[in-house]
Amino acid sequence: MYRSISAIQDALHAGKSALELVEEHLALIAANQDLNAFLEVFSDSARQQAKAVDLKIKNGTAGKLAGVIVGIKDNICYKGHKVSAASKILNGFESIFTSTVLQRILDEDAIVIGRLNCDEFAMGSSNENSAFGPVKNNWNPKYVPGGSSGGSAVAVAAQLCTVSLGSDTGGSVRQPASWTGTYGIKPTYGRLSRYGLIAYASSFDQIGFFTNEIKDTELLLQITAGLDAYDATSSSKPYDIRTNFSEKLKIGVITECIEHPGLDAEIKAKLNATLEGLKNAGHQIIEKSFPYLDYMVPTYYVLTTAEASSNLARFDGVHYGYRSTEAQGVEQTYVKSRSEGFGPEVQRRIMTGTFVLSHGYYDAYYTKAMQVRRMLKDHTNAMLQDCDVLLMPTTPTTAFEMNSVKDPIQMYLQDIFTVHANLTGNPALSIPFGVHSNGLPYGIQLMARDFEEDLLFYSATKLQDIT
Repeated sequence: MYRSISAIQDALHAGKSALELVEEHLALIAANQDLNAFLEVFSDSARQQAKAVDLKIKNGTAGKLAGVIVGIKDNICYKGHKVSAASKILNGFESIFTSTVLQRILDEDAIVIGRLNCDEFAMGSSNENSAFGPVKNNWNPKYVPGGSSGGSAVAVAAQLCTVSLGSDTGGSVRQPASWTGTYGIKPTYGRLSRYGLIAYASSFDQIGFFTNEIKDTELLLQITAGLDAYDATSSSKPYDIRTNFSEKLKIGVITECIEHPGLDAEIKAKLNATLEGLKNAGHQIIEKSFPYLDYMVPTYYVLTTAEASSNLARFDGVHYGYRSTEAQGVEQTYVKSRSEGFGPEVQRRIMTGTFVLSHGYYDAYYTKAMQVRRMLKDHTNAMLQDCDVLLMPTTPTTAFEMNSVKDPIQMYLQDIFTVHANLTGNPALSIPFGVHSNGLPYGIQLMARDFEEDLLFYSATKLQDIT
């Protein structure tokens, strides 16, 4: 099939129509229904879009993404289409506007083929928390694809769409990218507009992309980056692509990540061999100490659950979405609608967030976590002063089997290497790194200074020269 944007363009140049490309993808999606990656396929609107794109191609007015088949995570709004954040509480809700990032992609004549399964309200690390069943990893259906953007990762890895949109609050793009052998980016906080992304934790959330080729990630970021009047947290900083990078990189390696007891021995060996290869190629490896690794996951969960508790208050069974049929009176409507509409993991996080924000605990938890977050940012900035990028594993292991992680704390610890970039706001990129002896893929992660995504891409190509 079509692994990349250039493969789509080659097919169009060879005489294939955008409509034919859509039909081929629809057939492939139908043949892979058992993966449960798609919650809904937009077959009618995709065909209409394809016809419009074919007309533009004929007239010579087609955009940079003409004919590219895009899947969107089910927390990204698309006007006139359903969006549910994989939750019963938004069952049947249809969006009345389109996300800014998605609109910028549509303006370049991409075709949206459907909405993709995810953990409910993007809360999870395995894609087992969806109200519509888990997503299966296309490498081995007995294993999870990672979360929360598992459907987006699998759709690209299985070539059910060319590229896909996900969201990354604590690693929800990079972790599934690692476990499906795809590229996954979390841009700098503010680089992309969050308008039209259903909020989980507003100071952490960023839309990100899944691709099979790094140049596709670069192109998508180029098209979608920039200020948005609808999002006050979006940055006005232009996305300039520099070309004057040093031939030899200064690569920071966090000792606590490499020496972490939870890091799989095979991944560690490959990482060490790669560092040796980078040294031999003339790149400088700088060891860095980051003594706060064990504080990151607790800090992340205190702050994100607090924000979730506030953000999810709007889903009340009164304004829109699911309403309990058994409720009598206002209070019962709230209680029953939310109890029936939210799944157990979302309820757990709302309750935790409400607790850390409550009177008597606010300073002990929330204020303290905010202080730690500031410290993490300062220390990260200091590490990046004499390094171009930081290199670390994306995930400590490969994907685990479905239903094998029962303890929520163990599940939260899957994010140990990814929450860093969300807490500090830095851009981070997961790139395919290898296939384990167990037959499953894993990734490696690069982190750069704020708004230096171009350096991430440059560094990734240097890294891949070695691997």
